[in-house]
Amino acid sequence: MPQTAVELPLQGLRVLDFAQFLAGPVAALRLCDLGAEVIKIERPQGGDLCRSMVVNDQRLDEDSLVFHTFNRGKKSVTADLKDPGDLAAVKRLIKTADVMIHNFRPGVMDRVGLGYETVRSLNPRIVYGAVSGYGTAGPWSSKPGQDLLAQSLSGIAWLNGNAQDGPVPTGYAMLDVATAGNLVQGILACLVRRGITNAGGLVEVDLLSAALDMTFEQFTCFLNDDLTQPKRHSLGNANPYQPAPYGVYKTADGYLAFAMTPLEKVADLLGSPEVATFSQDQSYSHLNEIKAIIADVFLTQPTQHWLDLLEPAGVWCAPVLNWPDFVKTDGFKALDAVQTIRSASGAEARTTTSPIRIDGKQLRSEQGAPRLGADTADIFAEKV
Repeated sequence: MPQTAVELPLQGLRVLDFAQFLAGPVAALRLCDLGAEVIKIERPQGGDLCRSMVVNDQRLDEDSLVFHTFNRGKKSVTADLKDPGDLAAVKRLIKTADVMIHNFRPGVMDRVGLGYETVRSLNPRIVYGAVSGYGTAGPWSSKPGQDLLAQSLSGIAWLNGNAQDGPVPTGYAMLDVATAGNLVQGILACLVRRGITNAGGLVEVDLLSAALDMTFEQFTCFLNDDLTQPKRHSLGNANPYQPAPYGVYKTADGYLAFAMTPLEKVADLLGSPEVATFSQDQSYSHLNEIKAIIADVFLTQPTQHWLDLLEPAGVWCAPVLNWPDFVKTDGFKALDAVQTIRSASGAEARTTTSPIRIDGKQLRSEQGAPRLGADTADIFAEKV
């Protein structure tokens, strides 16, 4: 479908982003992609800590490239929230905002003077989004809300890897991104309600709840299995509750992901009389034995041989690609998912686009993250 000019759905909304690192800023980024004006409120000295969190030794201008990844398209205002004059200026700005996001630990914003009740008294129509690591109550509420820690505490790391492995966390900040998505959903729901009632609302999300939500299928199995820890498969584990043949297998030249398939069909397609000795009812109770047999068969031919055999038969399977191979595929190219962003100095870097399309239009923004405090004078000079 050809791209046409559209008015982005959140155009005209103002979002104040007090958050740092990932979950909160990613939620604000998604609102920015959808048309909102997003203003980062940062410390005068150093700003968002992510500006200096350099990953893979990559920078854009003076800041971490990672910072630009989820702060592109935003504006920056510096304010010392402990300074009465700056705090008063921020409160005036809050009166002009539709949404406010922060990810300080529970109680911090109340002590600063920007807790929900105070902010609501300043602006009853504002939607106030708060991100924490483990909720606002309980013994973990003051723990650092960091993705690896939340994965470790929530049990997710014991779902990955094979039976003989130790805990295996994901190689990316899965819970931060999921929490950001939850926050955006809650904010948009409150904005819809505000259109009816003219009142704002409070949206609270946390990494631990996101962990439970992301694993709701597996955790439900656990809850209804006498709280027994799931057993990871001995090889090719992809989901401890899925029966054979589900998993990842080594081939003669790579790896193949093999999804749900009746054992009778597996035996026939692979030409394996050994698999045929097992009934479908044994696909879970004997899954490690069955998968070991299948693994030996897959080792005999390259990945493409198995794809040519299995895909025409309607079997759900795919090669396991690394990123250099993935970006060469027509599937990746069809998404058109990479864009070039430019910093204030004109320096360039490539990053991903928004995953959302509106009215057939892909959401793109070439503007990188703002320089620290670049918009302070203009925004604080506005008349409320």
